[in-house]
Amino acid sequence: MFAALNAARRAADLTALADGAPLDVVVIGGGITGVGIALDAASRGLRVALVEKHDLAFGTSRWSSKLVHGGLRYLASGNVGIARRSAVERGILMSRNAPHLVHAMPQLVPLLPSMSRGARALVRAGFLAGDALRMLAGTSSSTLPRSRRIPPRRVVEMAPTVRTEGLDGGLLAYDGQLIDDARLVAAVARTAAQHGARILTYVAASEATGTSVRLTDRRTGESFVVSAGAVINAAGVWAGEIDGSLRLRPSRGTHLVFDGSAFGNLTAALTIPIPGELNRFVFAMPEQLGRVYLGLTDEDAPGSIPDVPEPSAGEITFLLETVNTAVGTALGRADVIGAYAGLRPLIDTGEGRTADVSREHAVVESASGVISVIGGKLTEYRYMAQDVLDRAIGLRHLDAGKCRTRDLPLIGAPANPGPAAGSPPAALPPSLVQRYGAEATNVIATAGCERPTDPVADGIDVTRAEFEYAITHECALETSDIVDRRTRIGLVASDRERVARVAEEFLARFG
Repeated sequence: MFAALNAARRAADLTALADGAPLDVVVIGGGITGVGIALDAASRGLRVALVEKHDLAFGTSRWSSKLVHGGLRYLASGNVGIARRSAVERGILMSRNAPHLVHAMPQLVPLLPSMSRGARALVRAGFLAGDALRMLAGTSSSTLPRSRRIPPRRVVEMAPTVRTEGLDGGLLAYDGQLIDDARLVAAVARTAAQHGARILTYVAASEATGTSVRLTDRRTGESFVVSAGAVINAAGVWAGEIDGSLRLRPSRGTHLVFDGSAFGNLTAALTIPIPGELNRFVFAMPEQLGRVYLGLTDEDAPGSIPDVPEPSAGEITFLLETVNTAVGTALGRADVIGAYAGLRPLIDTGEGRTADVSREHAVVESASGVISVIGGKLTEYRYMAQDVLDRAIGLRHLDAGKCRTRDLPLIGAPANPGPAAGSPPAALPPSLVQRYGAEATNVIATAGCERPTDPVADGIDVTRAEFEYAITHECALETSDIVDRRTRIGLVASDRERVARVAEEFLARFG
């Protein structure tokens, strides 16, 4: 099937479900875990519908560090299983599923006088263990280079604002970096649609049981009940709204956004040990749109779950104070051009700091029969989807094929470029190729807008064709869908203001 998601397809799918179209699986939640389950189910031949009460990647899945971790941190804490799985899943993403969206990111630890010999030895040992994990996972050094020590001159080339007084070189390792987490969610959702899944945003789920759920179209108010062989709850930090018996302990992670010039347009993730911690770091990471993201915190977030979490003043201070231990010119709040926070859906063990709570996931069947997947981490979304779907198939005796997602290329991967649509221009903007991979030609070739390769605003490397494609192919239904998730322009409020009207005009024309 065609991978386009748009208002017309949404309306047709909703009508079909209201009219009683048969379903094997209903997935609740349009984050990375939910869309991963939808893709796994559809590619096994199951009839699946995914519903999300907001937009794709509305919650935690757009607030990450944009990293595909190899699990080194978990190895340091003795959790060998999750460390190995993370390394394996990273390799699958980088080599098979999404090589266009995940690339090797250099992680640079500057060796400054404040870093003791013991701390240096610990980091070096950790990086060597990371190399061993990479090899154990079968990921080649051409995909992820080996770690090594580099001289001071090279450190300054990669991170121009690093402190130079007493600089004794640096330790360099590599991990996976996403061009963007919300783009990964969109790609997985569209690949699921390519295999026949019904992907329905702005549709709320309620009254869920093991075999039925009430769906409400939040745009029209229409409500109806659908039946299915299995109902899977993948609502992340909101999972308790579907199954009140679940106990989660949300943890807030905050990032600050800078213009790349504040860090001298660094080319590696400046990696700074947190004082007093053995295996936690703050990262200043070069990102798309010429920005740098600085993170990450790990704070308890009790109470009600907000739609959009907010960073605390204490977290902002902590991140600035930590990064300033490694840079020559102190950064202050005036340098911060944006900030964001997300909530990790951790399983409540009732003990310890959230930073020490396991990132393992769990599959739970409630008394009502709803099957929930809770906990976990972005890197392992495919494995989590396979685990919960295997459980659902066994419990509900669904007629399904074997899991295919280990070798399934997402839309935009070289092996899945999407349908050809005419002749694109000879030269494509590099930023467009970074975000769309092999599908970039289609973005331009299908554009009906004027000046498709022009930026949507001066100094922002998102093209007008991308705004149109978000509406015609990626199910963007509102301005925020385009500005805050299909592109990440909205992370900087002043940039958002400059493009919001353009997005509204495109929605009026192509929506």
